[in-house]
Amino acid sequence: MFTILVTGGAGFIGSNVVKYLYKKYPDYKIIVLDALNYAGNTNNIPQDIIRANARFYFWHGDVRNPSLVENLMAQCDAVIHLAAETHVTRSIFDNFHFFETDVMGTQVVANSVLKFKDRVKRFIHISTSEVYGTATAPKMDEEHALLPASPYAAAKAGADRLVYAYWHTYEVPAVIIRPFNNYGPFQHLEKLVPRFITSCLLNEPLTIHGDGKSRRDWVYVEDTCDAIDRVLHAPIEKVSGQVINIGSERDFDIIEIAHMILKRMGKPTSLIHYVGNRPGQVMRHTASAEKAERLLGWKPKVRFEEGLEKTIEWYRENEDWWNKQLWMRSVPIMTKEGKVEFH
Repeated sequence: MFTILVTGGAGFIGSNVVKYLYKKYPDYKIIVLDALNYAGNTNNIPQDIIRANARFYFWHGDVRNPSLVENLMAQCDAVIHLAAETHVTRSIFDNFHFFETDVMGTQVVANSVLKFKDRVKRFIHISTSEVYGTATAPKMDEEHALLPASPYAAAKAGADRLVYAYWHTYEVPAVIIRPFNNYGPFQHLEKLVPRFITSCLLNEPLTIHGDGKSRRDWVYVEDTCDAIDRVLHAPIEKVSGQVINIGSERDFDIIEIAHMILKRMGKPTSLIHYVGNRPGQVMRHTASAEKAERLLGWKPKVRFEEGLEKTIEWYRENEDWWNKQLWMRSVPIMTKEGKVEFH
């Protein structure tokens, strides 16, 4: 039985990947390793359909634990490494854990892949477009300079280059994926799209940083799962050592997204509320996804407008899931002027 280790598999992208692969490949076994910090939740993976099945195994543990990671890696044919701290604002508030998990955790996983190199046939590292910083070209391809603008982005850039170094030095079968902004079901309320949606549902202000003109390229999470699946099954000589963007090549500014959500949910624009600009802000991310199409035959299937409708509907129907996270929608940060603001 082909066995896949998914680190961070109880998080947003991780749990969606688990469900996607579990459904598509009935002869695969999936092992999830997750520390279940504030963003990880076993309820993201259905108990009756997946967690109770012998093809699924969950281990509550820390990706920084070498003996645990090696024990699980010894059973696996491939690893999808998603375990990370992932929120820009929270990295400003509490940067220590970002470097511990994102960099040192990745080093533990990479060392374990190296130890079991004869067995592990694919090491997929999920990086982020945040490593690029603000776009210096109309579209950001994989050769764009790495100019991380926040502690989170810097930690992910370190992990990204660490994985590349392991491929270059030890020839581990590594592939680095840089997704642009993901959204969809089961996303934590600290992220922009679910924060705006739940604010509308509660008739509360939609908080926007600065002038709201920073632009992002958005990818529906199922499209990201499809891309990961394609990397997992592509000929290894085609993808080993490659860095691949996953993006839509369309960008929207934050004001546009706020208005799109307000309109679809029948709420007034008076709910928009501005706060100071967030430290570490980047002004534009727009993907070049040409390489993903060329190497993987991948294109996003879900347009942002369609994905937004699906996401709004999911949060409408799943208040029991997100209600417990309301207190974590904002994070206190200290501005350059010494003022505490909630972002």
